[in-house]
Amino acid sequence: MMNVDTITIYGGNGKDGVKEPVECFTMRVGDIVSIVGPTGCGKTTLINDIELFANHNTPSNRTVEINGATVPDDFIFDPSHHPIALISQHTNFLSDLPVEEFLTIHATVRGARDIETILRETLSFANELTGEAIQPDITMTELSGGQTRSLLIADAVVIGNAPIILLDEIENAGIHRTRALELLKKYRKIFVFVTHDPCIALMSDFRIVMRKGAMQQLIHTRPEEKKVAGKMKQIDDMMLDFRQIIRSGGELTQTVFDASYHVLTI
Repeated sequence: MMNVDTITIYGGNGKDGVKEPVECFTMRVGDIVSIVGPTGCGKTTLINDIELFANHNTPSNRTVEINGATVPDDFIFDPSHHPIALISQHTNFLSDLPVEEFLTIHATVRGARDIETILRETLSFANELTGEAIQPDITMTELSGGQTRSLLIADAVVIGNAPIILLDEIENAGIHRTRALELLKKYRKIFVFVTHDPCIALMSDFRIVMRKGAMQQLIHTRPEEKKVAGKMKQIDDMMLDFRQIIRSGGELTQTVFDASYHVLTI
């Protein structure tokens, strides 16, 4: 696996052929970055350019460099060397292997020494993100959308150990997104979120604002925004608690709501 310290994206052009206002930006190991903008603005195209290590060979005409240099072809086309894992919006398993067997095969291919430990860590990570726990003996095709995304994120981070993780709209997968951010921060990697979620955006180190297929702005998250993000996380946690009450067959009474809202406003 390639040793990655930085990844730099050089701007090309938007859908109208006009040069992108953001000429370049660099992500470093440990950074959490968000790509934001309305539907159809080019967010997914940008992460696809990153995943493909674009070199003036995509419609955007962007260039991507690792550690300040163009990426060699063997790192692009050889999966064992490719340093990027992309978790897309539309992911389904074709294999009907049990989860444990699937993870064991991947860990073995990756040359893991203590497979039992790494499997435990991967499943524990995944189950922190999803509402219904993933059992090791369930088949891959039986997993829900949220369980699938949770398992793929955990697999990419723990077993795949990819230094760059691209996540496309994880808020739509029904997973605990703020918990995901907290867990991901423990790993020294570069995480890039394509998101419509303001909480994820404000908990990132900086965000790229997209419009008309072009990188329009680079905004670093200021201390004031981080305070707002903290409040938004409280709201998010409250909503998740309410969701769990409903899912488990409980009743969301005015008393329960008022108690949670009181804690939020303190």
